Formats: sequence, structure tokens, C-alpha cells
Amino acid sequence: MAVTTHTDLRTLAANTYVDGTYSIYNPQIGATRNGKPFLKCLLRDATGEVAARQWSFDEKNFADLEGSGFVWVAGHSQLYNGQVQFIIEQIKPATVSEEEMAALLPTTSRDIGEMFERVQRCLGTLEHPAMKALAETYLGDEQLMRSFRLAPAAMNVHHAWIGGLLEHTLQLLELAHAMLPLYPQLNRDLVLMGLFLHDLGKTVELSWDQGFNYTADGNLIGHVVRGAIWLQVKAAVAAKSSGHKLPGDALRVLQHIIISHHGQLEYGAAKSPATPEAIFVSQLDDLDAKTQLALTAAGRDDQAAGGPFTDKIWALGTRIYRPDPLAT
Repeated sequence: MAVTTHTDLRTLAANTYVDGTYSIYNPQIGATRNGKPFLKCLLRDATGEVAARQWSFDEKNFADLEGSGFVWVAGHSQLYNGQVQFIIEQIKPATVSEEEMAALLPTTSRDIGEMFERVQRCLGTLEHPAMKALAETYLGDEQLMRSFRLAPAAMNVHHAWIGGLLEHTLQLLELAHAMLPLYPQLNRDLVLMGLFLHDLGKTVELSWDQGFNYTADGNLIGHVVRGAIWLQVKAAVAAKSSGHKLPGDALRVLQHIIISHHGQLEYGAAKSPATPEAIFVSQLDDLDAKTQLALTAAGRDDQAAGGPFTDKIWALGTRIYRPDPLAT
């Protein structure tokens, strides 16, 4: 059996002994057929993830693991139903440095500073003075913008990596910039600001300093409601500082875009989209999220991705065929 002190999970092969530090996600206690407790979780690093099990587990250690974010593990990999899984022999919480964290959490491959500048330039094209003042109020919140640059867009679905929220937001803004000329009756300012704000609450819904997890705010409030609350406050600050107040129903319509962008109530929307701009934002958000999820699952740049089909992707309701049939 091969032995290594750390291996990229993307390239983890069966029958390999591993002794190293990883991010732990979604730890749970299960029960064997004999009723004995076992630990099940996902282990992650910047390259990928693997399902892990510890068949002999002391439940009193669970609280420490659940709150740790990172763990040292020793054990071996094996094939199960055609997939590599990791059998934990030893596990304990681990403390990692910022430098080590970069190797243990997935991170955008794009330049974060350059992406943020492109978001700023896009928002700089807003035309209504009150909307421009609102954007400047958000952009001037240094703590919020620092979190915006670093936050993942999700725990484990689309853009689930450091910088993922920024990458997702920029992609949507640039999609809208290209598509809006085809729909001249849409209000461009409402669409662009709605896209910028739609997921901004994820900066406090999710945490990433100890692995990806939900915060108390995420569990109790959520990014949809938090975003709508923030907008009420930021709009008042912008109006006071600039002298430009959003007219008529503009604030309400922007809040509606935020609370309806999930599209359907069963998917987390507080209201179904009910304006042309809200429908456009919701559809663009769904397009980017699902396309990126499919591309990530396909792993076309990853020579070790596996067979021609992925396992079923529950968020998509199907298995993804990996190959590009025209690739040379």
C-alpha cells in the first residue's frame, strides 16, 4: 500500500495510506447495522473532496470535530461502488495557518482584485443618481466589500470556493451587460443593482475562516432576508449622504428582486418573481449557477475526473456526461 503524508484529494487513488490535514465538511453520526455509532463526513482540500467514514467512533468526540473546520486524519482509501472513499483510522481537530488554509479550501482560479475592479466598473455605468449613490454606499463599506471579495457563493453547490460569490456576481453582471440590449424595455439600473445585491447577504450567511459553514445569521436569518434588510438601511444612508432618494417604488422593487431571486417558494424565494426585472435576474442567476455546477461536476480540465458520467447531481436532477465530444 502506498504511503503519503498528504495527497491532493483530486488524485487520491484506492489503497493509499494518508496521514495529513484536511477541511472537514458536514460531519454526522450514523449507526451501523449493529447499532454502533460511526462518523461520516466529507474531507476537502483545494483540489477536491472525498467521502470519509470512521467505523469505530466515540460520540463524545463529535462536538470537537463539528466545530473544528479542519482535522488531522490518518487512514487509507478504498473503492466503494466504483468511487474512492477514505476510511479514517485516527482523527482529531487541527489548527491551520492562513497559508495552510489556502491549500485546504477551494479557491477561485481568477484574480480577485481584477474581478472586483470589473464589478466596480460595471456599477459605474448606472445612470440614475440615486442608484449610483446606493452603489457607492455599498462599495464604500470596506468590511462588507472585503467579505464580498472572499466569500464562497455556496457551501457545496455552485461557486463553492473562496472568491466564489465575487466570481458569480461578476459573471451575472457581464451576462446582463451583453443581454440587456436585446430587452430594451427592461430597466438596466434595476437589473444591474439587483444582480449586485441578490446574494450579498451570503457574506454573513456563510463563514470560511474554519472551513465552509453556516453562521448563526445564516441559520436564523439567511441571505435573502438579510439582503433585503440591508437594502432598507443602505438606501436611507445613501439618500442622506447624497441628497438623492430612490423614487417611488424603486426601493420596494429592488427588495422584491432580492427576496424572489430563487424563483420558486420551495427553492427559498420569499415571493415569486413578479416584475420583468425580477424574472430576468432570477433566470440569469439560475443559468449561471446550474451551468457552473455542471462544468464543475464534468471536470473537463481534470484528467483524473473519472468515468464518462458523474454520479447523479441532485441539484440538477441528472448525471452529467463529462467529455466534450469535439475536443481534440
